[in-house]
Amino acid sequence: GDDRLHWGGYGEIHYNAGDTQQIDVHRFVLFTEYDFNDKLRLQTEFELEHALAGDGQPGGVELEQAFIQWDVTPSKSLIAGVHLIPVGLLNETHEPPTFFGVERDRIHSEIIPSTWWESGVGTKGELGDGVGYDFYVHSGLETPVTGSNAFRIRSGRQKVAEAVANQPAVTGRIRWNGMPGVNINAAVQYQSDLTQGQAETSTDLDHDTSAWLYNVNADILISGWGLRAMYAQWDLDAGTAGVGPVAFGRDEQWGYLIEPSYRFSVPGANGQGTLGVFARHTKFDSKASDNTDSEEQSFTIGANYWIHPNVVFKMDYDQVSTQESTGADRLNVGMGWQF
Repeated sequence: GDDRLHWGGYGEIHYNAGDTQQIDVHRFVLFTEYDFNDKLRLQTEFELEHALAGDGQPGGVELEQAFIQWDVTPSKSLIAGVHLIPVGLLNETHEPPTFFGVERDRIHSEIIPSTWWESGVGTKGELGDGVGYDFYVHSGLETPVTGSNAFRIRSGRQKVAEAVANQPAVTGRIRWNGMPGVNINAAVQYQSDLTQGQAETSTDLDHDTSAWLYNVNADILISGWGLRAMYAQWDLDAGTAGVGPVAFGRDEQWGYLIEPSYRFSVPGANGQGTLGVFARHTKFDSKASDNTDSEEQSFTIGANYWIHPNVVFKMDYDQVSTQESTGADRLNVGMGWQF
């Protein structure tokens, strides 16, 4: 075969008890990379969600990455095409063996709308002393401006599918990994209009809705002890009273998570495996500026068993509460792999 062509992928199968009671092939993903030479390559990611795609089926087929990377120097690369946005803990690295818990947490769904990809150009590199950077100019979100999902961040993903491109966005991130096992990131995004210029005459929304995203996260793993933590916040131009994000309580949206863990060796398929236990607390509010108590919080405990570094079995118990009272409890069981 062509040694310039590389294959990889990942997948995960979930069983959710509690209020859903269903089993699902959540994702099946194939990576391809082709090296044109030692400095220029193509990277792609092709995904099937929920096993079946088509009219009336629950799943979808998506192209989440398709970009050319040119290594200008050993420490600096230029990128053009469809790429993952460099924010959060899970948006770029979400293969099942790389995180605790069966399902991705809700902060990485509602506040950072993982998986979130756009098309554009950018650069990434290393500055020395453990400091790196990422900077992209790319396509932006297009949130609805009316209805229950008005100005909801997740509802704004266009997935580069005939995406309206009136208003681009800019994302920058600084990375620090100057100590073994310690990764700390800080990112900022600006978009001049989250609605891509929608002038909704029925609500007189004829002005731009600019938005800032602020994000910091830490991922620490030392001698088996782990800690992952993240905070993310959107600040949207409020608009005039009764019009725009402020009318829906969505001119401010925020969330955070804290996840301590511990891992230790146990027997595995290749002689040695790893068992990890974790607890996670999350809280977010996607309507933080309205006068109702719209916070959602969850507490999750569970375990991962890596029978091989790239094959994991997972179980967790997730307790979710909304408005500090009602909620749902759920037992989740899953398996996943990467190669």
